Amino acid sequence: MNPHNIFKKEVQDNIKGLSEDLDLQALSRIWVREIAPHKYAYNFSWLGRPIIQFPQDMVAMQELVAEIKPDLIIETGIAHGGSLIMNASLLALLDYNEAVEQGKTLDPKRTKRKVLGIDIDIRSHNREAIENHPMFNHIDMIEGSSIDKSIIKQVHEYAENFKTILISLDSNHTHDHVLAELQAYAPLTSKGSYCIAFDSIIEDMPAGSFPDRPWDKGDNPKTAVWDYLKQLETSPQMDAEGDKLNFKIDSDIENKLLITVAPDGYLKRI
Repeated sequence: MNPHNIFKKEVQDNIKGLSEDLDLQALSRIWVREIAPHKYAYNFSWLGRPIIQFPQDMVAMQELVAEIKPDLIIETGIAHGGSLIMNASLLALLDYNEAVEQGKTLDPKRTKRKVLGIDIDIRSHNREAIENHPMFNHIDMIEGSSIDKSIIKQVHEYAENFKTILISLDSNHTHDHVLAELQAYAPLTSKGSYCIAFDSIIEDMPAGSFPDRPWDKGDNPKTAVWDYLKQLETSPQMDAEGDKLNFKIDSDIENKLLITVAPDGYLKRI
C-alpha cells in the first residue's frame, strides 16, 4: 500500500473511532448547545463578508467542492453574502487549478463556473457589497422565495446550462419550507454530488431554543430531511433526465467534524 493510501486508511479509522465514541459525540452536542446563545456562528467571515457558519462546515464544503468539482452551486439564503463569496472563491480555485494543469492563462472574467444565490430579501447594502466584491464574477442572484413556483422555474432553467451541480439549502429553516426546497432542488443534484440542508442541528437543541424564530424542535431541516427520504422510498422521484433519485445521509462528514450545524444534513446522491 502506498503512503497516500496508508494515510487515507488512517483517516477512515479515525472517523470510525469518532463515530463509536458516544461520550465525545455527547460532549460535542453539549458544546453546540452551550455556544448557541452566544451566536458563535456570527463571529466569522470569508474574504471580508460575514458568513454565519461554523468553521468546521466551511472546511467540509471546501472538501466537497474539491472532490466534486461542481460547475454550479445553488444556494438558498444569502444574508450578508459570506457563503456566496466562499463558494465563489472555491470555484475560482478550481478554475485556477485547471488552468495550471492545462498550462493555460486564467481569465477570471471568462469563468463558466457559477454560484446561484436565492433569497426572498436581498438587502441593498448586502447586494452592493456582494456586487462590488472581486468574487462577483462567479455569482448570480435571484430575489424571491426559493419555494415560489416562478423562482423554482427560473432556477431549473438556469441549471440547464451546467453539468455538475451541488445544492446548499440555508434559508427559512421550518420543516415545510425545507421540505419544499428539497422537493424543488434536490432533483438538480448531480450523481455523486450533495444536497446539504444546513441548521438541521435545531432538532438536537432543547425545545424553545429559538423563541424569535418560526422553527423549533420537531419543525426544522432535520425533520424535513427525514420526511423527504421517506417520500423517496414510498414515491420514487426522477430527475430531469429520467434517472431515479437516491440519497443517503453521509454520516462520515458529521462524525469527523463533531461540531456541525448539519447533522443528518449532508445528503449524497448515489
